[in-house]
Amino acid sequence: MLDPLIRGRLEQAGAQLSERVPLSRLTTLRLGGPAAVLAECPSTDVLVAVVRLLDDARVPTLILGGGSNLLISDDGFDGVVVGVADAGVELGEDTVLAQAGAVWDDVVAKTVAAGFGGLECLSGIPGSTGATPVQNVGAYGVEVGSLLRRVQLLDRTTGEVRWVDPSELGLSYRTSVLKHRSDALVLAVEMTVRPDGASAPLTYRELAVALGVREGEQRPTAEVRDTVLALRRSKGMVLDGNDHDTWSAGSFFTNPVIPDASLPPVLDAIKAKVGEDTKVPQFPGNPGTKLSAGWLIERAGFGRGYPGVESPVRLSTKHTLALTNRGQASTSDLVALARTIRDGVEAAFGVRLEPEPVTVGCSI
Repeated sequence: MLDPLIRGRLEQAGAQLSERVPLSRLTTLRLGGPAAVLAECPSTDVLVAVVRLLDDARVPTLILGGGSNLLISDDGFDGVVVGVADAGVELGEDTVLAQAGAVWDDVVAKTVAAGFGGLECLSGIPGSTGATPVQNVGAYGVEVGSLLRRVQLLDRTTGEVRWVDPSELGLSYRTSVLKHRSDALVLAVEMTVRPDGASAPLTYRELAVALGVREGEQRPTAEVRDTVLALRRSKGMVLDGNDHDTWSAGSFFTNPVIPDASLPPVLDAIKAKVGEDTKVPQFPGNPGTKLSAGWLIERAGFGRGYPGVESPVRLSTKHTLALTNRGQASTSDLVALARTIRDGVEAAFGVRLEPEPVTVGCSI
C-alpha cells in the first residue's frame, strides 16, 4: 500500500496513478504479474519530479518504457512502476532530439520522412528511445552508439539532471554502463543524422543482397527502411498483436563473443557435433570472435517452434533466437525454456549464452 502522503505528492507532481495493473499489458512478451501502483508520467518534467519523490521516500521503483526488453516475474512488482510517456521529437539541421518515452520506430520514421539518413537500418525495433543507449541497440550493421551525440541523464543518487558524452557510457556490443543499474535514468537522446537523404553505408550482407547492391553502397533512406521492415517481418521481429511469433523480447540471447584463447576448443566441439566440414559463421568481436547465437541454438538441436505446438512458450517459427509467448504462457514457462536452450547449447559446444532482456523478480 502506497503511503497516502506520497500518493498525494505524486498526483500533485502530475502523475496519473492506477493500482494492481497487470504488467503483461505493458510488455511485448505479454508476461508479468501486477504492479502495486502504476504512475504514468506524461512529460519528462513530471518523470523527473516523480522519480525524485519516490527515491527520497525510498519506495521500490521500476522504470518502464516500451517494455520490449523486459521479463517480469509472475508475482509482478510490489512497488511503483513508473511509465515514461513523453514522446517529443525535435529535428535540427543534422540532429534529432527525442525524449525517452518516444516510440523508437516513430523516431526513425520521422527522420526518414523528413529526408534524414542514419537511423533507417534500425527500423522496426520495438521499445522506447530511452532504452536505446542502455542496450546500445543495433541491427543490420548499425548501432545507436555510432550515432549518439549526447544523452540526458537523471542521477538518482543526487537528483541532478545533466547531459553526458557517449564516451562516458562505456558502449559496446548490446550493452553500456547504464545496463543492469538503476542509479542513472535516460531522459532524452540526441543523435546525429545525415541531411542528404542517403542511408548509412550498407555493411550488412543480408540487407545489401535484399536491396540488390554491393556492401558499402548507399541507397535512399525510405527504400532501406522498407527493406529492413520486410526482413524483420519475415523473422517475426515487427510487433503484431495477431502473430504470436512477435510476442517476444526480440532476440532473447546475445551473440556470444569468444576470447581468442577459447575459440579453438569451441570450434572443435562444434565440428565434433555438426561435422568436420561445417562452416561456422564468425564475426569480429573486438576483441575475440563473435558467433551466431541463433546458429548455435539450431545446431544444438533446438529448431524453430521448439518444443512443439502443445507448449505455451516456443522458439519462434520464424527465428530461433526469439522465445515467444503463444498466448497462455507464464513467466515461469518462459524462464524454463530459456534455461533449457542455454544449458543445451553449453552442453553441446561449451558456450554459455547470455540473455539480453532485463529481468525483474526472476532469473534465467
